[in-house]
Amino acid sequence: MTQAVQIAGHVIGVDKAPTIIAEMSGNHNQSLERALAIVDAAAESGAHAIKLQTYTADTMTLPIRGSQFYITDHSNPWKGNHLHDLYQKAYTPWEWHAPIMERAAERGMICFSSPFDRTAVEFLEGMDVPCYKIASFENADIPLIRRVAQTGKPVIMSTGMATIAELDESVRTLRDQGCKDIVLLKCTSTYPATPVNSNVLTVPHMRSLFDCEIGLSDHTMGIGAAIAAVAHGATVIEKHFTLARAEGGVDSSFSLEPDELAALVTESERAWQSLGAVQYGAAEGEKESARFRRSLYIAKDMMAGERLTEENLRIVRPGYGLAPRYYEILIGRRVNKDLTAGVALDWSMLD
Repeated sequence: MTQAVQIAGHVIGVDKAPTIIAEMSGNHNQSLERALAIVDAAAESGAHAIKLQTYTADTMTLPIRGSQFYITDHSNPWKGNHLHDLYQKAYTPWEWHAPIMERAAERGMICFSSPFDRTAVEFLEGMDVPCYKIASFENADIPLIRRVAQTGKPVIMSTGMATIAELDESVRTLRDQGCKDIVLLKCTSTYPATPVNSNVLTVPHMRSLFDCEIGLSDHTMGIGAAIAAVAHGATVIEKHFTLARAEGGVDSSFSLEPDELAALVTESERAWQSLGAVQYGAAEGEKESARFRRSLYIAKDMMAGERLTEENLRIVRPGYGLAPRYYEILIGRRVNKDLTAGVALDWSMLD
């Protein structure tokens, strides 16, 4: 079994309820007040952590208006934007990180971030973040991964489009630099994703390949894919989060609202609780229900020496008599005492 991961005292592992991460991304809509309200709403919904993204437009891309820097894909929620403009609109001002993290701490939540270049790592190290997230499009950025690993903090990394070979290189880089606490998140890099292309059966396969904790970074609408992932062993669920999709925001179209996040927290824990262990026979909570099984009962008054017949021996509820499996072999046997209708048949009553 993989070793559990601890982040600021919070344990991620198969013997714990799933950890739920609310991804703020750019849903603050460039309002610190809204960002703090998102933290409060995530806490009230029961999320364990809130995640930020640490970049600027200039650390993410070039301020070029050429076609390669323009989003034209009609299925993309950000179509019609130049990359630099999009990131300028979506980024979280670095001076907001401290008040957001302070609010999260006040609400009992872990707060951490995805750095997108080395300068972001240095900034976040100055804030002593408890862990780091490597975003799906950055999981092939080996220099970034190497620097993050060197901090000695736990690392959560989304898989996105990475091949097994690419993931192996990234995980080896983390471990070679001394990072022992790794969580990989199965992630489909479409926005939104669909249940059909979520492929949560990858979760147990990744666990066997990389021997670390595995979760799901889920961009689907609703919580069905996340619950399915928990049923297949996911110990972390990350979902984008907003106060209200109708209020807009760069990621709002595929983000959960507070009542949906609360449902995810509740239902993912129920899914985890239901896993249990391989179990046959009556579980502890089922023992009282045994009386509702069928068993053998005397259906008519009988005198000692009478034979059991289809008329005086019945298979009925409750389950206090002999098991139905004995019915055929008991037909024709004699009883050794007077019996009244409604008596549960026992071996001591037979010759």
